Amino acid sequence: MIFCDDRKDKDMLETLYKEAIDRKENPKEGSYTNYLFDKGLDKILKKVGEEATEVVIAAKNADKDEIANETADVLYHLAVMLVETGVSIEDVDAVLKARQGKKSNVHDRPEITNY
Repeated sequence: MIFCDDRKDKDMLETLYKEAIDRKENPKEGSYTNYLFDKGLDKILKKVGEEATEVVIAAKNADKDEIANETADVLYHLAVMLVETGVSIEDVDAVLKARQGKKSNVHDRPEITNY
């Protein structure tokens, strides 16, 4: 499961991801997900960025309901992006599991020079 959780119930991001795969493989007229796939990666990435910015604004405004709503939007658009780019939930999960339990020190990380 994503987020390295051993829960038995389905993780919502995994559910969103599987629904996005299904929508890509079985398009439905009027589907927002299909609209995004039809418009392509640039549109999907634009939406990921917009929604992430809205989460930041909601957090800055300390609006818990809006933080939850906008975070849900980000997770949905990330799921669509993962499907579009061919990155699986298992790929992300493997990275998270590899990071789990590791000691991390900000001084051990290379300085970010390129943005």
